[in-house]
Amino acid sequence: MGEFDLIDRYFKRPVRRNTLGVGDDCALLAPAAGMQMAVSSDMLVEGRHFLPTVDPFKLGHKALAVNLSDLAACGAKPLAFTLALSMPRADEAFLEPFSRGLLALADAHDCELVGGDTTQGPLNICITVFGEVLPGHALLRSGARPGDDIYVSGSLGDARLALEVFRGTIAVSQQVFAQARARMEQPQPRIALGQALRGVATAAIDVSDGLLGDLRHILSRSGVGATIDTTAAMLTMLTGEGIDEEQRMEFVLAGGDDYELVFCAPAARRGEVEAASHASATRVTRIGHIEAQSGLRLVDAHGRAFERDYASFDHFA
Repeated sequence: MGEFDLIDRYFKRPVRRNTLGVGDDCALLAPAAGMQMAVSSDMLVEGRHFLPTVDPFKLGHKALAVNLSDLAACGAKPLAFTLALSMPRADEAFLEPFSRGLLALADAHDCELVGGDTTQGPLNICITVFGEVLPGHALLRSGARPGDDIYVSGSLGDARLALEVFRGTIAVSQQVFAQARARMEQPQPRIALGQALRGVATAAIDVSDGLLGDLRHILSRSGVGATIDTTAAMLTMLTGEGIDEEQRMEFVLAGGDDYELVFCAPAARRGEVEAASHASATRVTRIGHIEAQSGLRLVDAHGRAFERDYASFDHFA
């Protein structure tokens, strides 16, 4: 099977909303009149971002999900994406389920595959996603203000637990592992929540490298500090059975690969945050507040501080 046969068989689809898709040198996108374009790219490398044994269907899902998560953090509506795929050989046993997983999630969010590239080499997946948002309505990292509440969506720490089971550093029940593995391999991008938070949240980011590390990007861009209630944060974890409290805290605060949203909103708008949570069918948990004093402080449910720091993931650290 040649390169162009591969594209025609697994990835070529007629576009509906955009002007021109796969088959020409460039795709032509058609955002609605007056909208701004939101663009983001993510790369997944075998052995770094996913295990060689991963189910190709789930890998296809995750490859797009991590990009859609960036659109969610911006409050943007998905429009289209491109796929650049490097692989050792044109393996139909990989390509068929991979493309099904990828395109199933694309269809669920009405996001069209409009182009890309394929080449021979180590397994590497790079997706660029395009979305649209009204001018002035995008959620940014720079809008947090003292007095804002800090929230997270969904659950944190489960993907890290699954990774440690794969590494052999911890052992949990098969049921717990299955739940954690699902969170690791098939994260759910919070597109509906991101859109529901437009005009309510003051700042947002998706949690890819760890809660504290990603929150620090908001604090830096906004010129503020924060206090986090670690007890509230740890309660978000779904699969903490079989690990001790210290492991649970590390996985939640610095585990990464969660692809949830951490966002800020004024305390006076708690009702609107609750409404956004309900409208998007996504659980949100209030875990702290923004302060004028710089820095990030950790406390327990009784307000007692502790000094331990948690390093988030860094590819080159």
